[in-house]
Amino acid sequence: MSPQERLEELEEALEEFLEDVEGCTWQIARGELTLTVPRARLLEVMEILRTHIQIAMEQCIDVCGVDYSEYGRSEWATSDAPNTGFERGVDRDHRPEADPANRFCVVYHLMSLTHNVRMRVKTYLDAENPVVDSVTGIWASANWFEREAFDLFGILFIGHPDLRRILTDYGFIGHPFRKDFPLIGEVEMRYDPEQGRVVYEPVSVEPRTLVPRVIRDDMRYEEGWKPEPAEPEAEAE
Repeated sequence: MSPQERLEELEEALEEFLEDVEGCTWQIARGELTLTVPRARLLEVMEILRTHIQIAMEQCIDVCGVDYSEYGRSEWATSDAPNTGFERGVDRDHRPEADPANRFCVVYHLMSLTHNVRMRVKTYLDAENPVVDSVTGIWASANWFEREAFDLFGILFIGHPDLRRILTDYGFIGHPFRKDFPLIGEVEMRYDPEQGRVVYEPVSVEPRTLVPRVIRDDMRYEEGWKPEPAEPEAEAE
């Protein structure tokens, strides 16, 4: 069975078992099915994906967070900038506003060994209350993944058995993967030989915008472009 046929069978199973779950939508793109689930129905849907033999997503291979607060507002998107040359930059006052009701997203990557197919599940969270049910009761492998999403994005997982930081320091303040977290950080850390311990100090680095000064178009990525054939070498006399 081809990968496309497996995706089509998965889609048929979703149509059958998620028919009564309001708010679920999905699409197939780039060889993978992405299912979007309302936050309130997440555990119900995940149980269906795990237990029904026609779907049988036995493994949760990744859980990650996404912050959409700066989506479409990148400082690197300079193609439509009003300036040119060395002053090319984004006009910060005319960028689209983000939707606070869908600022955060939790993305689950699931795999079925039975059917040899993968799928992606997404659920959106609001900016003020980024809370969602933990899926550790369905897939134990989600334990550390959810801890990482909590640590880096500040997403809270209800029912997690040990929700604490996993990558940053114990006294770390903030969530470094949020788009409003400064690139230079909040504090500097260094070892003080006189005190014999690690100390925290105010940041001494000046913040700056990381926009490339020169942007060149590469014709290799233009549609229909092909390299010119190499000229044959002249035969030696």
